[in-house]
Amino acid sequence: MKRLEVEMLMEGGNDAVVRLPGRRFPGVLVQGDSLSVLRADVSELVDLCNAGDLEEAKETAALLLADMDALLEKYIEALRLHGMQPPF
Repeated sequence: MKRLEVEMLMEGGNDAVVRLPGRRFPGVLVQGDSLSVLRADVSELVDLCNAGDLEEAKETAALLLADMDALLEKYIEALRLHGMQPPF
């Protein structure tokens, strides 16, 4: 294990926007349990597609997209608050 200081651009409940030493742009730190939920949502989407349940898959995909959009918006807002442009 290595201990180091990071810059916290924005705190959050289950995620935070942080920049590691030596990196130009920050990243999003996601708690392990939240990562597991995200992975489960993607798995459910794959299962629904494989089963041919496209209506339910669309709903699951829309919820997943909304979660990802919220995370991306938080990232963009954190950069904006610190005078940075997104790397995309």
